[in-house]
Amino acid sequence: MAATARELVYQTVRREKPARAPRQLWRLPWAEWNYPAELSAILRDYPDDIVHIDGHVARPAPTSGDPYRVGSFVDEWNCTFRNIQDGLIGEVKEPPVTNWDTDAQNVHIPREMLAIDRDAVNRDCDSTDSFTIAGTSANPFERLQFIRGTEALYMDLADRTPKMLDFLHDMHAYYCDVLSAWAKTDVDALMIGDDWGSQRSLLIRPAIWREVFRPLYRDYIQIAHGAGKKLFLHSDGHILAIFPDLIDLGVDAVNSQIFCMGVETLRPFAGRITFWGEIDRQHLLPHGTAADIDRAVRSVHNALWADGGCIAQCEFTAGSRPENVRQVFASWDAVTGQP
Repeated sequence: MAATARELVYQTVRREKPARAPRQLWRLPWAEWNYPAELSAILRDYPDDIVHIDGHVARPAPTSGDPYRVGSFVDEWNCTFRNIQDGLIGEVKEPPVTNWDTDAQNVHIPREMLAIDRDAVNRDCDSTDSFTIAGTSANPFERLQFIRGTEALYMDLADRTPKMLDFLHDMHAYYCDVLSAWAKTDVDALMIGDDWGSQRSLLIRPAIWREVFRPLYRDYIQIAHGAGKKLFLHSDGHILAIFPDLIDLGVDAVNSQIFCMGVETLRPFAGRITFWGEIDRQHLLPHGTAADIDRAVRSVHNALWADGGCIAQCEFTAGSRPENVRQVFASWDAVTGQP
């Protein structure tokens, strides 16, 4: 009897020789609006094995605007994003905190999101054979950048004023509470989502990461594992410096830009963590040929597959060619034995 999608993901994470690499396609509305037929056909032929579950919060935190349309969007934390292209996500140009002593009250910690409907979440989990991930994530570094601005945050991490540390404590407590609420549901995994890397290195010194953020991550991972859940993490950029830390902390799967770091560079970590994608969306998906995509998938399989440990994931985003997105999944099926 063939494994279900959920079983396939567990086999992959546990490196139990799954019949094929499980699949997940990330996409923003840009893909849905520009290539609706092609996207629908890809999902029909290569359906996702991993799904994110909504929290069914009755009264979510207030927001304003549409995050995916040109214009302004105010999110649950009272951060204003400016968007210049439909279908994508904008950037925070005017952070709500310019001075921790006077502006911390401008931030709204969205505790409304703690009131998830556990019964509804569990019904959604029960209705699918897919591997399920909580529909929220902890992202302390990324959120601090939205709240403070990147340059000012770097100064904060050097100075660590009492007001900044007080806010970090409150934010961390919120993330622990929201992950704990999700840990009481039937989802298979919780998630952390912070973008730590530039194109060449970590955005902050690894020593600061270990001093300030590693303890936060340790708490999130303990919440997940204490409830029998997996912990999946997403981080863009060159994060090679903290890969050993992520493994030591017990991260089960990491979604990272492996082509930014170099596939062969990551070979020493094969069999120690699951690589949750991805195939290069900066160069290959927009500009590569089918042969280029196939070679890329095979290079990942050759370097990082260890009786599992790889998830066939990529992102269909602005500039991506739909035929290349399709080729990602066709090639993964081919190299892992799926006809």
